[in-house]
Amino acid sequence: MVDDIILNYYGMNYIKKFTLLLVSTFIAFGFLSSQTKENQPTNYISKVWVADNGDGTYNNPILHADYSDPDAIRVGDDYYMTASSFNQVPGLPILHSKDLVNWTIIGNVFLHQPPYVRYDSVVHGGGVWAPAMRYHKGEFYIYYPDPDHGIWMVKTTNPAGPWSEPLLVKKSLGWIDPCPFWDEDGNAYLINGMAASRSGVKSTLILNRMSADGTRLLDNGVIVFDGHDKNPTVEGPKIHIRNGYYYILAPAGGVGTGWQLALRSKNIYGPYEEKIVLEQGNSTTNGPHQGAWVETQIGESWFIHFQDKDAYGRIVHLEPMKWVNNWPLIGVDIDGNGIGEPVLNYKKPNIGKTFPIQTPQESDEFNCNQLGLQWQWAANPKSNWAFPAGSAYGFIRMYNVPMQEGLTNMWNVPNLLTQKFPAPNFTVLTKFTFTARTENEEAGLIIMGIDYSYLSLKKTATGLVIYQSICKNAEAGKPETRSAEENVSSSTVYFKVKVENVEPASPDYKTFDTAECSKWGNASCTFSYSTDGKNYKQIGESFAAKKGKWIGAKVGIFALRKGKTYETGYADFDWFRVEK
Repeated sequence: MVDDIILNYYGMNYIKKFTLLLVSTFIAFGFLSSQTKENQPTNYISKVWVADNGDGTYNNPILHADYSDPDAIRVGDDYYMTASSFNQVPGLPILHSKDLVNWTIIGNVFLHQPPYVRYDSVVHGGGVWAPAMRYHKGEFYIYYPDPDHGIWMVKTTNPAGPWSEPLLVKKSLGWIDPCPFWDEDGNAYLINGMAASRSGVKSTLILNRMSADGTRLLDNGVIVFDGHDKNPTVEGPKIHIRNGYYYILAPAGGVGTGWQLALRSKNIYGPYEEKIVLEQGNSTTNGPHQGAWVETQIGESWFIHFQDKDAYGRIVHLEPMKWVNNWPLIGVDIDGNGIGEPVLNYKKPNIGKTFPIQTPQESDEFNCNQLGLQWQWAANPKSNWAFPAGSAYGFIRMYNVPMQEGLTNMWNVPNLLTQKFPAPNFTVLTKFTFTARTENEEAGLIIMGIDYSYLSLKKTATGLVIYQSICKNAEAGKPETRSAEENVSSSTVYFKVKVENVEPASPDYKTFDTAECSKWGNASCTFSYSTDGKNYKQIGESFAAKKGKWIGAKVGIFALRKGKTYETGYADFDWFRVEK
């Protein structure tokens, strides 16, 4: 039916086309700002990665997607998670679960990232670093750092949104990974780490007094832990109280090869005893890093953390957790050294009930007036980049926005609509119809990272041409190269990219450093196209996906042009499907 509607659209006279565009204008760019659960698919189940085995057990990772620096809480019978989003917007995703294994995206905190002028452009590696989520006196709080500007706070009574406008609690350079804490005596605190890249200070945790309403810091901070000697690069502190002890759970040693540290003291300012409570050990889960302690309704303890998997990003694991002599032990202690190791398979948390399997959204039929919550732009979006026409026509229209003059590649192009890699092996297919106004307009399917590749349909002086383009070391401004091109007569095409995880036969996980993460996160990408949706032809060469700046590789769609014109063309994307 969608195909028939689109064909009918292209047979419309100009008055009807103008009417459609006018309707699109009214729904306009509210397609992101008014995302609601009523317009989003419920109980979405991925075709490529499901952690719940359906027999009372689960597999790690629970999310094979780039939800870096996860933090999670339980409120009543509901679990909520957020994660770093860096320069990608909408930012600060909010995920929801009933059992800690099955998650879905219910919203994003903001649709434009402050400072707005700065993030109207692409700032790779900037923006939202490791956030912390807490619930206090009926309100949900998230504190997040921008290492170039300071520590921000947002809050709400409904985690699905809307959230308050970000408030700058501490203007600073290099203050990262904040976590709020409201003590039992009514005093409030904020703990954070330091980034040497901005401040010249690292491996140090700072504690500040905070106003009871969480809007401002009351002092300049006190050092409560220095990890230089035995726990370098300590960061991401999360502070708790239990059985009369203050606990700081913090990773150290770096994302690729680190461990999880627990600190405890009877005084919030210390001194703190220290103990490693989770390490890679003999497992294949490198650098178990930065996460959240969550208690279930019946008192079970669980720990959520990430694993750095290069092109696939920082994927999310769930570990059992228990308390031994008032120390947490995370994972399972296989070798009896008192330190836990990550699990690959385990029984699900005991919630007292069972809930349907569901996963974060991936595919999008573009049949709603809003995009799926999984989509992100590379910078704050502008209102002329795209318009949905979902409820009436079942597509999203992306305009061929002119590239900024002087760009040698797509590294700093903001209007790329992308989402996270969802699994080790997956296939993405998309269908679109291209309406070009002038030469040098193109639209297509992209795998984006420091190296990137895309398949595009482009209008040239001789007609429509399909290209595969590759750019190596895009961050350094290197130009693209074309690996293949083929002439086509149809303006409606189907593009496909197949992503396959290629690992060494016997990787030595225990000796990897961060620079070698690609040894177990190699994603090989192969493009193909079709003009009938049935017969696909491979084009170009295989491409090895690379991560971005602090994020994994992303897959998505785009429309753009070289040079300015009075009126740009567009591409109507009918659907975007993630399959095996």
